[in-house]
Amino acid sequence: MSFLRRRSGSPAGPDFDVLAMDPGDWPGHFGAMMMTGADGSCQGIFLRYDLFGGRGPAMFIGNLPEGSPARDAEDGVPFEVRQLLAALENEEPVEFVSAEDFPVMLGDDLLIVKKVKVSEERVFCAQFGRSDGVQVTIASWDRPIADDLYQLLKPLPADMFQQG
Repeated sequence: MSFLRRRSGSPAGPDFDVLAMDPGDWPGHFGAMMMTGADGSCQGIFLRYDLFGGRGPAMFIGNLPEGSPARDAEDGVPFEVRQLLAALENEEPVEFVSAEDFPVMLGDDLLIVKKVKVSEERVFCAQFGRSDGVQVTIASWDRPIADDLYQLLKPLPADMFQQG
């Protein structure tokens, strides 16, 4: 798959293509955050998609390279789920319930998606690994993640993530 290539020559931003929905295709507000390590390396890119009218975030997409501390959820609840709930000011405790792998066809390619179920039933979460070692996690509030969403994911321009 062409979007699974590693980028080079962007020392101020991530060294991988950030996979997300194009902000222009989203009918609301969009925000991007970069998690940096102590050495200045990119430890993850998080994209927040909010709805118009101040109705709050509807989706978080995380792109986490190998070695990112955000990938290590000791309790099984992905970092993106916790960030989504924090943005919604939902302070109810959430626990990991189960995870199951599902095959998704993307044209001629097969993508194995892990659907993560947590105790908050209005949260939907899916994860998949890319061939360059980046883990993509999608956490959605009150909207099931349909297989069609994976067709909309594409790399965003590197200049969106340049530190100035």
